[in-house]
Amino acid sequence: MLRSIVCFILSSCLLLSSCGQTPDQNAKKRTTSTNSSVTSIEKSEPVYGGRLTEPLIAEPINLIPPLSTDSASSTIESKIFVSPLKYNKDIELVPEAAKSFEVLDGGKLLKFTLRDDIRWTDGVPLTAEDVEFTYKLMIDPETPTAYASDYQNIKEFKLTGKYSFEVTYDKVFARSLVTWALPILPKHLLEHENLTETRYARAPIGAGAYKLKEWIPGQRVVLEANDDYFEGRPYIDEIVYRIIPDLSTQFLELKTGKLDDMGLTPEQYLFQTKGKSWEKDFQKFKFLSFGYAWLGYNLDRPMFKDIRVRQALSYAIDKEEIVKGVLLGLGYPAIGPYKPGTWVYNTKLVPYGYHPDKAIELLKEAGWSDTDGDGILDRDGVPFSFTILTNQGNSLRIKTATIIQNRLKNVGIEVKIRTVEWAAFINEFVNKSQFDAIILGWTILQDPDIYDVWHSSKAVAGGLNITKYRNPEVDDLLERGRTTLDQAERKKIYDRIQEILHIEQPYCFLYVPMALPIYKSRIKGLKIEPAGLDYNANRWWIPTASQTKIRMQQ
Repeated sequence: MLRSIVCFILSSCLLLSSCGQTPDQNAKKRTTSTNSSVTSIEKSEPVYGGRLTEPLIAEPINLIPPLSTDSASSTIESKIFVSPLKYNKDIELVPEAAKSFEVLDGGKLLKFTLRDDIRWTDGVPLTAEDVEFTYKLMIDPETPTAYASDYQNIKEFKLTGKYSFEVTYDKVFARSLVTWALPILPKHLLEHENLTETRYARAPIGAGAYKLKEWIPGQRVVLEANDDYFEGRPYIDEIVYRIIPDLSTQFLELKTGKLDDMGLTPEQYLFQTKGKSWEKDFQKFKFLSFGYAWLGYNLDRPMFKDIRVRQALSYAIDKEEIVKGVLLGLGYPAIGPYKPGTWVYNTKLVPYGYHPDKAIELLKEAGWSDTDGDGILDRDGVPFSFTILTNQGNSLRIKTATIIQNRLKNVGIEVKIRTVEWAAFINEFVNKSQFDAIILGWTILQDPDIYDVWHSSKAVAGGLNITKYRNPEVDDLLERGRTTLDQAERKKIYDRIQEILHIEQPYCFLYVPMALPIYKSRIKGLKIEPAGLDYNANRWWIPTASQTKIRMQQ
């Protein structure tokens, strides 16, 4: 689900064998790797030109960043818009649209000076007034955004010049700098627009490395290089995002040369991309993903209100089986909302493990038993039956749902599976919390703040707390976690949050997969760093001899 905490990813957002072991600090060392086809040193010089063709598993929903929470929209927005700050290859915040910035008064005062050479792609200069407009838009209660809370923590925003501004906070806000890694919007275009109806949702004007050239619904989105990009024109002329809502179809298109890259499934990575031709024509990568998959329960449904029931479900689900059977060992069982091997990850939590007998015992304590002998538990005449919802085209989630369905049947719970096309999935079911249970993924952010997903104030229509989880202690901890810069103190806070989530199980945290991207060998400049692979995508290039033109079909 999910750009902020979400890019569904929701992410999709969108990840080591040894699945029976607890992840440790050596995880990154073991999982950051490539195959032998990408170890040679490129000696040729970068050149301009060519087209990169990539798949999207779903149609973008909205290309105005505050209004979109899906990974497809985020992927394209990241090419079109810029922010005052950005993450570099080492996951450090550095200037992007900002020329410089200062952190003063113990973190309660931020001063920014913007570059004066940035123009929106319609030629209008980007100034501090655009940043002010974005800030005011984000705190406007009429703006239908899930990302307002970062801006609402600001005490005062003040313009100090055409290209400078400062931000004051009442108290330390741990995400203060992260806030300014979110996109700037064009005041001159959006100031008098209704964001829910504006044409700029499908025809955005940005100041980034690329600009929108074409969008044919259901088929493709085409971006072209911005010749006026302030960090230097990207080498690759065009990026074509083809909308292919099925991973198997994407793989067929990759093999026939109609795609330059995709994220492989574990089966494709391990078994279907082996041999000399694959090693010659492609480059494969493997690293621990910045995301996790989860089974979430609608906590407004009576059957999921009892903690014992949710714990029972976790005992009845075999995560090891999922990692081995769905990910083929290329991932870890998840135990919470953080990436294994990072400082915030709570290593003291003991996994539930697969214990169906404990599940049956807890369900019985909660009043569920098979009173009519039909093999399905019931309580007060109501059978324990629910539907798991997930999105079409994601074979890993569908296989995961099937395994869960089989395991829960063994303890007397009937599970149905329903898949829905992405746009309807997000708009009609996720955003409105119209589901019994759901399998999705969240992006794991660089900062451990998870306020937007878990705070009870976000358990509203359009909010990211889509399971309607409410816990006063977690609310308090989330609020405290954003008001200190002391990592040791934050560690205590987020460890406790993980403990509570582990006990209450509003999600059954499923797995952290390996990211398994594959690219044509003609795409040069790719290198894995702590930030992943695409941190320097504007510097990727294609040798002149390999810049074949692809004729698009209507």
